[in-house]
Amino acid sequence: MAQFIPRLLATTRTETRPLIRLALPICGAQLAQAAMSTVDVMMTGRLSATDLAAVSVGSSLWMPLMLLMTGTLMGLTPVVAQLLGAERRDGIRLQVHQALWIGLVMGVIAAVLLWTAVMPVFHLMEVPEAVAERAAGYLGAVALGLPAVGLFMALRAFSDGMNHTRPALWISLLGLAVNVPSNYLLIYGGPGLEALLGGWLPAPITALPALGAVGCGIATALSMWVMCLAMVAYTRRSRAYGDVELWHSPTPPRWRSILELLYVGVPIGLAIFMEVTLFTLIALFIASLGEVVVAAHQVALNYTGLLFMLPLSLGMALTVRVGNVLGQGRPEAARLVAWNGMLIALAVALFNCLLLWFTAEPVIGLYTHDPAVARLTLSLVGLAMIYQISDSLQANLAGALRGYKDTRIIMVITLVAFWLVGLGGGHWLGDHGLFGLVEPLGVYGYWIGLVAGLTVAALLLGERLRRRSKAVIDEDSTPRPA
Repeated sequence: MAQFIPRLLATTRTETRPLIRLALPICGAQLAQAAMSTVDVMMTGRLSATDLAAVSVGSSLWMPLMLLMTGTLMGLTPVVAQLLGAERRDGIRLQVHQALWIGLVMGVIAAVLLWTAVMPVFHLMEVPEAVAERAAGYLGAVALGLPAVGLFMALRAFSDGMNHTRPALWISLLGLAVNVPSNYLLIYGGPGLEALLGGWLPAPITALPALGAVGCGIATALSMWVMCLAMVAYTRRSRAYGDVELWHSPTPPRWRSILELLYVGVPIGLAIFMEVTLFTLIALFIASLGEVVVAAHQVALNYTGLLFMLPLSLGMALTVRVGNVLGQGRPEAARLVAWNGMLIALAVALFNCLLLWFTAEPVIGLYTHDPAVARLTLSLVGLAMIYQISDSLQANLAGALRGYKDTRIIMVITLVAFWLVGLGGGHWLGDHGLFGLVEPLGVYGYWIGLVAGLTVAALLLGERLRRRSKAVIDEDSTPRPA
């Protein structure tokens, strides 16, 4: 320990800037993609409550599918990062081609599911018929873009693994720039354009129909394909990837390579899927507590979720840096890089706490003018400040472990900490209290469960990183037989 701390501080001086330089474009890309969902909700909400409900219900189905795809394809990032660190660039092209096959197949399967399986789900959920019909149309349109999402995410994972995170930012902003006007045109149609620009528009344009939620789905799919094609064009022409001739001699599916990528990626996708469904289930559980509680919960979750983008992006960048250094055959340095990431994650968490402290009231005022909702939201944000540290640490510990390709344990810890401790404990506290000593806590019980779940996740992931990094060092120092 006496030698570890000085080496860690030395690593902080050399590693902090490269890590942040990787993380900031990732954060910008995440925010741009989140903004697309916000634009969808805002524009359909101005048309009608039915269209807004259709988009909201539909998003609750296709977003988890997309995140499952995204997480699975994130398994390519540490593979590319380690190959790059080992200067085995000849193997990168093969791995990316196999990831593209995975992304295409997953996108087609997800599209087929949205085309065929949504109405039974809506009937099970007892969604009103008018909302269900429009949501099905919205999802049918979005499904057209899911193969493009699979291809885009594979290429983004490749680019991130090559330490080149800026393309995802610029291309996500391009997708947002396409999404906004196409949303307006397709949701409101010609009458909407005429109301915005005046009566000088030609008759064929003013005659365009207002498609509502379906138009929103078409605009989303269009944005997905624009982003995909832009990423293909960039990776084809840019010199930033050195001598990796990605689009030279396409490689057919090779099952061994595909299975190796799935071995790393599927646990990541399932962990993200379980995390997303955790928040979905909490929202369903508290729905019976009244409109004020539901509104306050959603506002607090949305606000703190935006702040989480920075530690999440830092964790994604940490995957790249740890993978690079491991590929160079420097396991001791990789351990220092990983724990330096925890120091930065702690600093980011404290920064987020300060932001919450100083901006909570004015930001909540932008969401709602209802005093009861604002008061309850402010108290929930106070609980959110408590878990900022554990939330930031668990995200970055998971990112460091992904750099080691140690992904299955993340899935197991996510299941135990989030579902058993977070959801199970929160539901018990919310509905039953604490063994007769404390009355049922309602929504506060669920948020206390989140605090406990995130804290348990951080502790378990921290212990796993300590053991895994030590094991890799010991393995590297073991003499090999001649």
